[in-house]
Amino acid sequence: MKLALAGVSHHTASVELRERVAIDGASTSALARELARSSEGRHEAVVLSACNRTELYLASRDGDVAEAADRALLALAGADASALAPVAYRLADESAALHLFRVAAGLDSLVPGEGEILGQVRDAYETGAPGPLLDRTFRMALHAGRRARLETAIGESPASVPAAAAALAQQVFDRLEARRVVLVGAGRTSELTARNLRSRGATVTAVVNRTFDRAERLAASLGARALALEDVRDALADADVVVCSTSAAGFVLTAEALAPALRARRGRPVLFVDLAVPRDVDPALAAVDGCFVYDVDDLEAVVSASLEGRRAEAVAAERIVAAEADRFRAWQASLAVVPAIASLRALAEEIRSSELARVEARLPESEREVVETVTAQIVNKLLHLPTIRMKEAAVTPDGLVYADVVRHLFGLGEEGET
Repeated sequence: MKLALAGVSHHTASVELRERVAIDGASTSALARELARSSEGRHEAVVLSACNRTELYLASRDGDVAEAADRALLALAGADASALAPVAYRLADESAALHLFRVAAGLDSLVPGEGEILGQVRDAYETGAPGPLLDRTFRMALHAGRRARLETAIGESPASVPAAAAALAQQVFDRLEARRVVLVGAGRTSELTARNLRSRGATVTAVVNRTFDRAERLAASLGARALALEDVRDALADADVVVCSTSAAGFVLTAEALAPALRARRGRPVLFVDLAVPRDVDPALAAVDGCFVYDVDDLEAVVSASLEGRRAEAVAAERIVAAEADRFRAWQASLAVVPAIASLRALAEEIRSSELARVEARLPESEREVVETVTAQIVNKLLHLPTIRMKEAAVTPDGLVYADVVRHLFGLGEEGET
């Protein structure tokens, strides 16, 4: 079985390119299942799409699995495929698993140690189309992510994009007491950002969302008012910070639509923090007097200030991830010798059962169960060490040679074996 990964992230691509391939949770699940279905079940597939990355994980016995992953990623970009191709990364087998383990541990995030990515990896796995290899790979990734957070301080605050967004707002306004916040979008990212802003003294005054019921639920928990998306201009009159995080496919806040409301502010500053990919806020708004627009890429400067204190913790987390990657490598290598081991054990059991059948009629009833147990134990003990040695050898360059020797010595797979 081969594992392949094709993806883009904030390390390689700008937000303008990342938003071309960003898809929501329902779409990632649909794409994973379509990739498995279109290959007639030969491919396993999991699609991970978060604000800073879109990654396609495929596994198959087919030799073209890497090409399939690459084609699927570029297909998401459509007309922009030629621009995306040079900045996409392609990884295979242990390298792909190590990358996923680092992602789950928060080591590859814009904000190292951020907590949301572990849940996003879990959601991608649970809603994807994994088979035996991807099931094992993603379970090991989730285990690595949990270990990194439990055994190191990599997850200490600020450890998320929402926390970094709140820190940015405080840098812009110096103090957030009495600052009024409007949320555009009522999802988890908006909620976390709101709570981070409130912890620094800001007040959430309105929640704006396309689905009014969701706006009402979040607004009620924050002591704010709920507004429909078409009423967003009403909320801008006294807003100091506007946090945008929707799953819309295009700009939700445009300069043309908001110009009258912004002119009425007479230059009073307003900060737009756009956490969405694709972006919610038209960059042209930055040209309007008093408007400041920041997107997820702009948060890097905020994050860099907090990196020094977590550097040692990141090193410790890297060691955990490396150890988990070694375990994956050994497990994946053992898959190559499993058929030989299974065939050897099947042959031994066939011989044992055949010989017992010959003498069964001559054995007293009281002794048959004892003989059955003893012979089964003998077979297990005889094959235990060869099984261990074959699995150990599997991780070496000569691993498959051991399996071939066993097949030859015992005639496994040959016609007329007894």
